[in-house]
Amino acid sequence: MVASAQAKQHAAKVVRGLRRGYPVAPCALNFDNPLELLIATILSAQCTDERVNQVTSGLFKKYRTAAAYAQATPAELEEDVKSTGFFRNKAKNIRACCEVLVRQYGSEVPRDLDTLVGLPGIGRKTASVVLGTAFGIASGVVVDTHVARLSQRLGLTAHKDPLKIEQDLMEQIPRKEWIDFSHRMIHHGRRVCTARKPKCDECPLSEFCPRVGVASK
Repeated sequence: MVASAQAKQHAAKVVRGLRRGYPVAPCALNFDNPLELLIATILSAQCTDERVNQVTSGLFKKYRTAAAYAQATPAELEEDVKSTGFFRNKAKNIRACCEVLVRQYGSEVPRDLDTLVGLPGIGRKTASVVLGTAFGIASGVVVDTHVARLSQRLGLTAHKDPLKIEQDLMEQIPRKEWIDFSHRMIHHGRRVCTARKPKCDECPLSEFCPRVGVASK
């Protein structure tokens, strides 16, 4: 379904408002290279970025290459990432993913969406985060819990499924905005447009936000 002109105009207001409010909106995960971002994004599932950053501050010093993760014993890697939750599955995916990177891609993180999604434990969201933030390749709009919630509240989508939300956003927002849009939405969701008590009086988008689902005072 192609987005209407009215929907695109509304989305453009959101994009401009977020750009004014957050001219610089870096990724919330700390990393120095694509591999580190890949690992951090795997660990971020069902875990706060703050916790992930605490864990990776030591993890990235201990494991500096894909081969290092691939050669780690399951028990040791599980212990290293334990506080991020679901640690057994995360450790398993990290080892399996890095084994493939070493074996098939010369230990380098691929710059292609389909290839990344084909790696063990890597879904579309993780692949889009890595491509956009590490390589500047806009392959899609990253839809995390903040982006999903704000997209509904701002009237950009009526869907709850992340893939359908992403499709709506991709149709309404120019590709050149996709990467920064996600980062800005995440910052806005944490600082102003919070889930329970949004600070509408402080919001740079308040003039045109329909406030879907927000109770009137």
